Amino acid sequence: MARDAFLSRAPVLDYNIHPIPTEGLMPEQAAAAYEAALKRFYCADRLAPDRPLFDVTLLGMGEDGHTASLFPGQPALQETQRWAVAVIGAKSERRTTLTYPALDSSRDVAFVVTGRGKRDVVVRAQAGDRAISAALVRPVGRLHWFTDRAAAAEGAN
Repeated sequence: MARDAFLSRAPVLDYNIHPIPTEGLMPEQAAAAYEAALKRFYCADRLAPDRPLFDVTLLGMGEDGHTASLFPGQPALQETQRWAVAVIGAKSERRTTLTYPALDSSRDVAFVVTGRGKRDVVVRAQAGDRAISAALVRPVGRLHWFTDRAAAAEGAN
């Protein structure tokens, strides 16, 4: 979806785009394959703060404050070693997500959030409320918030 919406229109080489492989894989297999692919791309098994894995990471946020598939109360929130994990039981469908170590290994992280139903959670996330999964994203680079007027905090420009 992201490729069709905007990546196909940007001068970005396919080599630099890293979608999670899902075709014919269970989430656990997809997570292992994705982590292995990222480690091959990065040419290392450990992330270094002075050498981010990603240049740009685009994230959304749900009304419950989740981002990627990092849902409140799920074990994936506590993962500190793996770069990608399966998420089972948070929603009806099984998912695969990047973990905080991988997300944080970004020069720029941009949240794109729309809708009035997310205004309160945006305020809480921007204030660093640790109960909000999105608030726990702490990139080694810069963090950006792009919201529509409905989701923007009161008084925000």
